[in-house]
Amino acid sequence: MKRIFAAVLALLLLLAACTAQTAEENGSGSDLPSSSTEGEKTDLKFWTYPVGGWASATAISPIISAFHREHPGTRISVHLLSYETGDNEMEAAIAAGEAPDLVFEGPERLTANWGARGLMADLSELWESEAADAIYDSVAAASHSNNGACYIYPICMTTHCMAVNRDLFEAADAWQYIDEANHTWTTDGFIAAVRALHEYGVERVGEIYCGGQGGDQGTRALVTNLYSGSFTDAAHTRYTFNSPENVQALELLSSLEGISFAEDAVGTDNINRFCAGELAMCFCWNVGTEVTQTINNPDRDFDIFPMAFPTNDNEFNLQGGIWGFGAFDNGSETKIEAAKTFIRSVTEDMDRYAQAVLSSTFWPVRDVPNIYENDELMTEYFQLRGYLGDYYQVTPGWAEARTAWWKMLQEIGEGGDVAKAAETFENTANEAAGVKTATE
Repeated sequence: MKRIFAAVLALLLLLAACTAQTAEENGSGSDLPSSSTEGEKTDLKFWTYPVGGWASATAISPIISAFHREHPGTRISVHLLSYETGDNEMEAAIAAGEAPDLVFEGPERLTANWGARGLMADLSELWESEAADAIYDSVAAASHSNNGACYIYPICMTTHCMAVNRDLFEAADAWQYIDEANHTWTTDGFIAAVRALHEYGVERVGEIYCGGQGGDQGTRALVTNLYSGSFTDAAHTRYTFNSPENVQALELLSSLEGISFAEDAVGTDNINRFCAGELAMCFCWNVGTEVTQTINNPDRDFDIFPMAFPTNDNEFNLQGGIWGFGAFDNGSETKIEAAKTFIRSVTEDMDRYAQAVLSSTFWPVRDVPNIYENDELMTEYFQLRGYLGDYYQVTPGWAEARTAWWKMLQEIGEGGDVAKAAETFENTANEAAGVKTATE
């Protein structure tokens, strides 16, 4: 039977409480209006990607409502994005001169994409507060761009990982290859487990989804961990993927029976197929996913076990997720200052900041005492934080590199030459980063 965790119950209680707040969802977005007052107002458009619990207006509503009560002269309307269509929506809005004033996402979009294009307001002054001083050094480093500006103020973080169907692994005698205490396994153990599951009769053990960029942190981590490859250099100036280690990993995945390449799928499809029992393992997972999927799949009848990606050297490098607020520079200093005021209201009061983190179902980016005390689920996943690797998603050319990544996987899935595909990917990514390739 699947586990029922305190975090799920806490989220349910939180969402139930939030329904009393003003929130109106209509499928494509949501408006949370302010209280009515006389006088001129500053209207802010706030767009958020589905970051954990922030995929729902009911989780955001109390935060917006509290700000409206304290700042009745500012009205914030919220629009909910999806990872499948959100980037297209955002680019269309930017092209039309209608970009939002506030956005909630990670450095790979706020810094490496829109910030690098000169579209974002510099939030450096927000980092002069006592609250900012408490942000973990690794998160602060990932939040600042190479030009000295800061286009994100971080709120929450997580460790992306993978997950396995424990019941199926045990039935196929594949559980022996997993270090249960540490949530880890070796590359040899991964290979043996896939073979055991396939021989047991599981046709689709795992799936390399490559229908787009959604959830691509999972496939990148899988490939680079298998034989200890790298994705970029340590300084995040160029892409270093085309290496014997990564080519070996891709060749393994393309030849291993039970592992398939799915051009029709992205990360959310991988999650849904795994939770439906169609796959024995999922490469796109984190604690927020487990909370959401437990709520959305009450009839699931197997136990999910979170895992680090397999590696050959006992050095596990999981990709972290960092999310926070950014402000587009739409030519209005009034709106930029109002956006900064909102960010301060969420982050400088400890109770309100804790509420924002709890709403996300992720971890804080600074110490918050007892925020998940006695929570079995968060305690289990917290262990995976010790395997966090380099946050390389701020490397120049990141948007183009992400597209080149899934196109490379598609080419390999169609039977293309692995070494050539890896070389093409690296050259394409480095060209976008402004780095000369070996052929130039």
